[in-house]
Formats: sequence, C-alpha cells, structure tokens
Amino acid sequence: MENVLHDLYEDKVRPYLDFIDSLRALGVDQDLPLPTIVVIGDQSSGKSSVLEALSGVSLPRGGGLMTRCPLELILKNIKTDEWKGMIAYKDYKKKLRDPSEVEREIKTAQDTVASKNNEISTERITLQIESRTAPDLTLIDLPGIARNPVGNQPQDIEKTIKKLINSYIKRAETINLVVIPCNADIATAEALKMAKEVDPSGERTLAVLTKPDLIDKGAEEQVNKLLRNELVFLQKGYLIVRCRGQQDIDDKMSLSEALKQEKEFFKSNKHFRRPLAEKQASVPCLADRLTSELVHKIKKSLSSIEYQLQSKVEETNQELASMGEAPSDDSEKKSFLSNKIREFCNDIIALASGDLSQDFVSNLKLFPVSRECFEKWHCYLEQQESDLESKY
Repeated sequence: MENVLHDLYEDKVRPYLDFIDSLRALGVDQDLPLPTIVVIGDQSSGKSSVLEALSGVSLPRGGGLMTRCPLELILKNIKTDEWKGMIAYKDYKKKLRDPSEVEREIKTAQDTVASKNNEISTERITLQIESRTAPDLTLIDLPGIARNPVGNQPQDIEKTIKKLINSYIKRAETINLVVIPCNADIATAEALKMAKEVDPSGERTLAVLTKPDLIDKGAEEQVNKLLRNELVFLQKGYLIVRCRGQQDIDDKMSLSEALKQEKEFFKSNKHFRRPLAEKQASVPCLADRLTSELVHKIKKSLSSIEYQLQSKVEETNQELASMGEAPSDDSEKKSFLSNKIREFCNDIIALASGDLSQDFVSNLKLFPVSRECFEKWHCYLEQQESDLESKY
C-alpha cells in the first residue's frame, strides 16, 4: 500500500518539478521567470543546517560567509538504496558517488566561480541529489546577509549580497523561504524585512524558525505567537525545525540520527507538542510543505509559461527570418559567411567615412552629430584665440 501511495504521489509531483528543472537547465529562466523556491537568511541563521537536513548531505558551514553564489539544489526521491549526485557549473560537470564528496566539491566550485577571496558571484552552481531519503524538491540557496567584510572582500559586501537576493525574491513567481533563528529578535531579521518589502502581504513568503533549543527560558510563548501568525503576519505562515548544531557535528552525529532527535525534542517539549501535531514542526513537515507549495505554484504558472514561451519563440523566429535563409550546403555556407563578413566590413568603412548613402550610417546619424560637435568646438577655439589677441 505504501508503494502504491508513493507511486501516485510521484506521478503527480515529479513531472511538474522535472519540467521546470529542464527549462532552467536550458537557460530559459534567463529570458522568463520560472516558479522557484529561494532560501534566504541572515548570516548564521541556520540556513545551511536546514538545507543539510533536507538534502541529507553536508554543506560548507562554519564562521564567515559559506554560500558565495546561488546554489541550485535539485532533490529527487528514488526507491532504491543507491545514492547519486552530480555537480555542474560553467562548462564543468561531475558525477558524485558518495555524499561525503559534496562539501568538498561545492567549496571547489565556489572558489572557481567566485574566486578564493570570499567574493560574491551571480553565476549559479547546480547540485543534483537522488536518494531514498531525499524529498522531491528544487530550491535555490542564496548567500547569507553579511554586514561585515571578511578577508579581501569589498567593503560594500552587504550591498552586493542584498542586490543578488533582491534580483531573485522580487519575482512574482518566486516563493521566498526565510530562515530565522528562534533566539533572534524577528524585528532585526534583515532577510524577513527584504522579503516583506517585495511581498508586503506575505503571500509568497514562508518563514522557518531554527535553533529552538537555544531559546531563553520563558521566551517560548513568543515563538508560539510567531507560529500562530500573531506577530508578523505571513499568508503562508511559519514552521519550526531543530537541526544539527555545531556540537552535534563535532560529535559526528548523522543526519538520520538528527531527525530522530528532532522529533523527540518536539514531542518531549510541552511548548512545541502542538506545532508538531499540527505539522508545523520538524524537517519532514517542512519538506512536504515546500514540495506542495512549489507544485501548486508551478500548476498556477503553466499557462503563463506556455504563453511566454510561444511569444519568445515567435520573436526569435522573426529575428531569424530577418537575417535571411540559412544555406544548407557546405559550399554555400562558406560563401554565405564570406558575404556577411564583407557586408560587415563595408558597414565599418561607411561608418568611418560618414557615407550618408548607406542606411546603416544614416540610421545612426553619427556623422552629422560629429560634424556639428566639431563645428562648435572649432568656433569655441576661434573665439578663444580672438580673445587672447585682443587681450595682448
């Protein structure tokens, strides 16, 4: 029965995710926005821990800025115990055979894309993971908001990161997943502030609260008010998770063990039993919610995507038609290329000589403008010379 339910679920979910992933792989999102979940948070908000718990692999973490360029994380649930991974960036692509390779490969990718000086890049790294424990989900992780430069980073690092984040979260097709630690003042959470600026009603924003084990005693009710959406209202609301802390990592706690301890933490904590029962707590609940939100967003956007793709195809076809019919024979291709090079050279010569009979030059109107500028300059010089003569 469990396998039947899984097959039905997979038939309804996976095709939508694969469709959008394939469009993004083709670079379609450079011309039109696609439904996406973007993960943002202040530095040290617990963002990496959340992504680790969702993906089942260790990601770069520690002090300073760990995410330095967009990381597209494509997660696929498979029935076998085999683990598959692949990382791709620029013209490089590599298959990964073990989860332990991921952290090292991402560090190498970031050093290649964004240099070794902790700089920020807009170029995306794609990491695909297939495993029995992974959810069916695709999301994009963005650099945490850092206020102070590290090492050789430019002084305007915060501005650079915010510009990158804003380029993603402002799109109407984007679901913003904001990561906020429970032990921080939500009023000072810069990531939530940015999300609210582009999404005032909160209809595209979902917040996940982290580090519930670090809440000061007596502050639990404040967190529950957030979960009940009573403080900073978001239409999609809030969830809460407990991921591995630094001590857990130092003790080499596995991600599967961390999930067990997370469930036990919420079950045994009188303040958070209710959110767990209402599916507002734990990483598995977050994964299910994110998958549901993304698929819903894709379904709503399909007709718009189809229309925009058709419009783009027509526009491209018109542009190709204006260039003339391409030759099919190899010998004709050489002649075609030679003619195009000759035409280009003639245009350059006409532009340099100011030959107004050529449409290319006439449309630019560069020669008349240049002639007018030189005439004014000539008059100015003559006037200056005349003034000097009269003075002496």
